[in-house]
Amino acid sequence: MSKFLTPCDLRIANDIDDGKFILLSSLVYQSDLIKQTIVVPAGFRTDLASIPRLPIIYWLMGATSSEASIVHDYLYTSHTVNRAMADAVFREASAVIKVPAWRRWAIWAGVRIGGGSHW
Repeated sequence: MSKFLTPCDLRIANDIDDGKFILLSSLVYQSDLIKQTIVVPAGFRTDLASIPRLPIIYWLMGATSSEASIVHDYLYTSHTVNRAMADAVFREASAVIKVPAWRRWAIWAGVRIGGGSHW
């Protein structure tokens, strides 16, 4: 069963004013989908979910899947799986942290449509 094996220990990265967060300890996620344990190392910088800051979209989708977003950002940075699989792991990890199904699918569609430039 997919699960996070460690808690998320995160803070705002104040050293540069880039709106990013820094992971204070490793975040470990066990994915059944790719049959791997993903270790996002301490010190990894993330913007969490890159949700457009348009009021209704952000209200519906923002700040709902931080742990899954960190894993997704790491997979996009490390390229340890292909892009489609990274997006699928994001959806899987969102389910693990109990993001509602309609929101998981909407966020997944968003990364499929708009994530290519970040890959």
